Amino acid sequence: MTNLNIIKSTYEGKTSEENGKNLAKYAAEDISWTEAKGFPYAGTYIGLENITKNVFSRLGSEWIDYKFTPEDYLTSDDKVVAYGTYAGIYKTTGKSFTARVAHVWKLKDGKIISFEQFVDSQTVNDAMK
Repeated sequence: MTNLNIIKSTYEGKTSEENGKNLAKYAAEDISWTEAKGFPYAGTYIGLENITKNVFSRLGSEWIDYKFTPEDYLTSDDKVVAYGTYAGIYKTTGKSFTARVAHVWKLKDGKIISFEQFVDSQTVNDAMK
């Protein structure tokens, strides 16, 4: 499987559960995951357990229909960039948002070793107020 296909499998499954299983399948044990400064879940998390606890569990419990819709991908050797749009509704306020975003993935030997998010965090934060 190519690096591009690995990353696409984390976004383009039939369900978010399928996407999560694919991420778990291809994540290196010590994967580094960085949420952008200014984003509500900002920080760098090491290992899938920490990522799930600090990012995915919160997205799943605090938002309605939170999703990333990829527009396209760029690849170069061991890197894949996915860019597109986030959207969702914050449960506490009922406010929706959309935000442009890019994800930079690095892979080694068919395993995802890092992820870094670049996003317009203001619209996300506004939905939470």
